[in-house]
Amino acid sequence: MSALLSALPATPRARYGLAAAVSLGTVLFLLLGIGALGIVGDGDRDAVYLAAPAVGLLVAVATRFRAGGMALALAAAAVTTLVAGAVAVGLVVADGASASIGDVVMLTVMYAVLFGVAAWLFTLVRASDA
Repeated sequence: MSALLSALPATPRARYGLAAAVSLGTVLFLLLGIGALGIVGDGDRDAVYLAAPAVGLLVAVATRFRAGGMALALAAAAVTTLVAGAVAVGLVVADGASASIGDVVMLTVMYAVLFGVAAWLFTLVRASDA
C-alpha cells in the first residue's frame, strides 16, 4: 500500500488534479458507454445511470469543490450508481430487455468502483492538506 501511495503526486494540488481527472474520466466513460453501447439495452433505459453524475455534481457544488466534499460527492455517485444498477436489473427482469443481467451487474460495479477510486483519491488530497 505504501508503494502505491508513494507513486502518487506529492503536492495536494497535483493529487487534486489526479483525482479530478479520474472523476471526469469516469463520467465521460459512463456517458460514452451509455451513448455508444448501452448498458441496459436498446432505448432510454440507460438514463437511470445519469443520476450518478447529477448527484455527484450537486454535492460537489454544495461543498464548493473542496477535497473533502468531492470525496463525499464521488462516494454518493458510487452509491447512486449501485442503486441505478439495481433499478436496471429490475428493468431487465421485468421488461425482458435485450441485456444480460450479468452484463448489467458487471458494468454497474465497474462504474461504482471507478467513482469509489476517485473518492479515495480525494481523501488522500484532504489527508495531505493537513
